[in-house]
Amino acid sequence: MHSTNYFNTLIEIAEDSRATGGETPPVKGGKKTVANLQFELIHAHPYEFTSDEVIFSVFAIRKEIPKAEWAAQRELFFSKGQPCLRASPLAKSYGWGIHSNAEGKIAIFGVESHEYQRLAADESVVKTKAMRSRRA
Repeated sequence: MHSTNYFNTLIEIAEDSRATGGETPPVKGGKKTVANLQFELIHAHPYEFTSDEVIFSVFAIRKEIPKAEWAAQRELFFSKGQPCLRASPLAKSYGWGIHSNAEGKIAIFGVESHEYQRLAADESVVKTKAMRSRRA
C-alpha cells in the first residue's frame, strides 16, 4: 500500500507561484475542481484528515463512487503510487502552504499568514516545495 502522507512537514508554495496570499480556488464551468474540493475539505477541517484521506476523498467524489464502496476502492487506489499534495494546485497556484503535523493530519495556511511564516521559520519542521507549474 502506497501513501502520500507527510509528518511534521510544511509543503511550501511552488517557486514559480504568482500567488501573494492564499486564494479560494474558483469554480470552473459550474463544476468544482480538484483545487475546490481539496480546499473545502482541508479549510473546513484543519488537522482532521491526512493527505491520503483528502486525495482519495477528492478522487471518489469526482468519480461519484458510492460511500459504501470507498473502503474497497481506497485499497485499489493506493495499490499503486499516487501524486502527493506537492502536486496540489493549492500549493502550486493558489498560495496555500500545506502543513502536516506529527500525526500526519493536515491544515492549510496562506503564504501571507503569520502561521505560514512561523512554520517556514521553525527549524523543527521539515520543508519541501510544491512542484513547479512550469519547467525551468
